[in-house]
Amino acid sequence: MSVQAIVDYLGARQGEIIQTYNELHGLAEPSWQEEKTSQYLAERLRQSGLQVRTYSDHFGLTVDIEGDQPEIVALRADMDALVQEVDGVVKPNHSCGHDGHSTMGLYAALAFSALNIRPKKSIRFLFQPAEEKVGGALQMMKDGALEGVESLFGVHVRPVMELENGTAAPVILHGASASLHGTIGGLQAHASRPERGKNVIETAAILVQVLQNIRLEAGCPFSVKMTQFSAGGETSNVIPDRATFKLDLRAQTNEGMTELQEKLAHLFEHVGALMKSTIEWKMAGFAPAATKNQKAVAIMQDAIAKVLGTDKVSPPCVSPGGEDFHYYTFNNPQLAGTMLGLGCGLSPGLHHPKMSFDTKALVAGAQILATALLMAANGEEV
Repeated sequence: MSVQAIVDYLGARQGEIIQTYNELHGLAEPSWQEEKTSQYLAERLRQSGLQVRTYSDHFGLTVDIEGDQPEIVALRADMDALVQEVDGVVKPNHSCGHDGHSTMGLYAALAFSALNIRPKKSIRFLFQPAEEKVGGALQMMKDGALEGVESLFGVHVRPVMELENGTAAPVILHGASASLHGTIGGLQAHASRPERGKNVIETAAILVQVLQNIRLEAGCPFSVKMTQFSAGGETSNVIPDRATFKLDLRAQTNEGMTELQEKLAHLFEHVGALMKSTIEWKMAGFAPAATKNQKAVAIMQDAIAKVLGTDKVSPPCVSPGGEDFHYYTFNNPQLAGTMLGLGCGLSPGLHHPKMSFDTKALVAGAQILATALLMAANGEEV
């Protein structure tokens, strides 16, 4: 079966694809609660004759299209939505495009089924929960969804400041991200006698200042910012003795993230000693940076060229944001993986409550992903 047959099949279903996206958009569910989304996808897949594997402890699912060889080429799509305030109401909202990712993954699978494609290597479709909680990929691996997989593709819609509508990048170089939770301990005293206390707010103020002086020998872009802070009670005349804070950590490489965490450990020790306060902390979340795999990128680049034309292939998309997709390759260095960056006119930006994009781009995204899967499964040279 040729690539052109896949492109033609999906191109003729633009209306269906957009309708499916709208239906998934309306089902927006938080991380680990994607029940209706998972049921919707499973039903559509089963209706096409595909066998769906579900899991007892989460709503992820996988589908295999058997090939003649034991090796597996896979595509991962995420399903969960953010919970955020939209027009004064806090609710689940698909402002990160996961509904679009699920739509493209679904239709890539439907194309293989409808066209009765039997590739040389097997193809697996992974629909993953809880990307926003940075835990879904780890859970899917724990449940064996990556067993036998040698190549893995993913996709993410990109904002207009990164990619123009109608273009695509063969790799998204996400940075590493982490969340640090800390507690500062001091000594209470009457505010009129501050010398008898240890003011945790003053310790936090010093901490915020010294964070700005961190430099990394790794030489990569990074940031570390205090994003939450709480201290004190209802009265204003008591020196508080306890504060909690959270830091958001970003580094473009995994090596940079390791160095950043090491420098923070030294910084906490020295600031605590200077202010005679205790600073306790722990890492509460981590998403590794992308690693560029030349083989996977070459396949995706050729797939983009076949679908959109060589002039629509963009350079690697470098993003300071994080993605738990990269846990798959971080924990399995032998895995050839890459994420397609899809230009789709997305604005004002990812995670904005009013985010929107050109849904017609989902057709091209599905065509590119299905093409890359077929090429990788059949071992085509690029």
